[in-house]
Amino acid sequence: MFGLEAVDLARIQFAFTISFHIIFPAITIGLASYLAVLEGLWLKTQQEVYRDLYHFWSKIFAVNFGMGVVSGLVMAYQFGTNWSAFSDFAGSITGPLLTYEVLIAFFLEAGFLGVMLFGWNRVGPGLHFFSTLMVAIGTLISAFWILASNSWMQTPQGFEIIDGRVIPVDWFAVVFNPSFLYRLAHMATAAFVATAFFVGASAAWHLLRGRDNPAIRKMLSMAMWMALIVAPIQAVIGDFHGLNTLKHQPAKIAAIEGHWENVGDEPTPLILFGWPDMGREETRFKLEIPALGSLILTHRLDKQVPALKEFPPEDRPNSSIVFWSFRVMVGLGMLMVLTGIWSLCCGCAVGHRPALVQPAQSVLVPAGAGVGAGLYPGPAARGEEQRPLLAVRAHPGADLPRLQRPGHQSVAEHHPALDIHLGRRRAAAEPRLRTGRRAVHHPLHPDVHRLELLRVPGQGDP
Repeated sequence: MFGLEAVDLARIQFAFTISFHIIFPAITIGLASYLAVLEGLWLKTQQEVYRDLYHFWSKIFAVNFGMGVVSGLVMAYQFGTNWSAFSDFAGSITGPLLTYEVLIAFFLEAGFLGVMLFGWNRVGPGLHFFSTLMVAIGTLISAFWILASNSWMQTPQGFEIIDGRVIPVDWFAVVFNPSFLYRLAHMATAAFVATAFFVGASAAWHLLRGRDNPAIRKMLSMAMWMALIVAPIQAVIGDFHGLNTLKHQPAKIAAIEGHWENVGDEPTPLILFGWPDMGREETRFKLEIPALGSLILTHRLDKQVPALKEFPPEDRPNSSIVFWSFRVMVGLGMLMVLTGIWSLCCGCAVGHRPALVQPAQSVLVPAGAGVGAGLYPGPAARGEEQRPLLAVRAHPGADLPRLQRPGHQSVAEHHPALDIHLGRRRAAAEPRLRTGRRAVHHPLHPDVHRLELLRVPGQGDP
């Protein structure tokens, strides 16, 4: 088909599957930690904005978690259907690593996920927060084992080949192979960056729709502070990862840079743009900066980078694919850093400058790859049992201090002082207060209302 061999089609199919799948684990890792932070801030400050954001994002987390599991199963099937020979050859190592991920990480996440999603009013706040933390830790442990397997395939060690099969001889060396820590840090940080822009894009979309309230502004502020901090860290980790790749996989770096041959003792130039031609063994129409390649890739001006022609043709990666993929990645990373800085200057992370905030919001939505625009917060308006009781004194214009008072029996009654429909309830702590409900705007959607419990004094009560 189109001159492609079976191995090429298998690679294309697997590349599509894993590219689609990685979106969900990345957002799951970031959202789990974000939810743990939100609940911790809620427990510490008792500010409703953190509770509302927690309930909003926990529902999105649940859907995203499920999609990650389903898309991951398809990827697992392809290990056997597309790469059965490799699975037979290296299954003694890749199989146990994936099993550890399921037994340790996935069971930990699944065990506490139900408490996290459905136990808000069914378990104590400490236990619920512990469950959220365990889910967040479970996602990171899951990344640990998956990246151990992936890194071993890139920089294998701790094994012997016996009778045509890989046999592990040192599991510590297998797991902590030369590129593992770099890849783990790079992937975990990438998850936090992706989540920051995912959350920020959602908040920006709400603000562009005219839905301005403290919860949405807090969401945007937290996301942009996270992006501003994590995106530069990701660039630094990527630099160390590149140095590690140059040491252990120099052909990959040469292909990424489109670097075919060195000229004498001259330092390696940095090719900004060009068109790698595998047939002619050159990068055509290239725009390059002299010596900058050596400085970036080796941190020295007197050292050359190995060229593609130094490797046999069968060992050369396809430069035309990885050359442009790498530049798209670097370009997006730079855009993320600039967006974080711009949001800080415009007041999205600190303060509020209306003249500049809207352009920044317009950048954030596409920066989040449009995923935030598809989020519908309607489910967050349901589940009124998660809302605290609102205690009020029965006189017009009274302040409304918020108290937690669960579980009272109601009898319908209308209270003329507040013009709301009340339900009289028996309350052991405050027997003279009557309770009811009123509709108030949901903090994340102006068209959705929620019911809040009210308690007001009966007629003749002080």
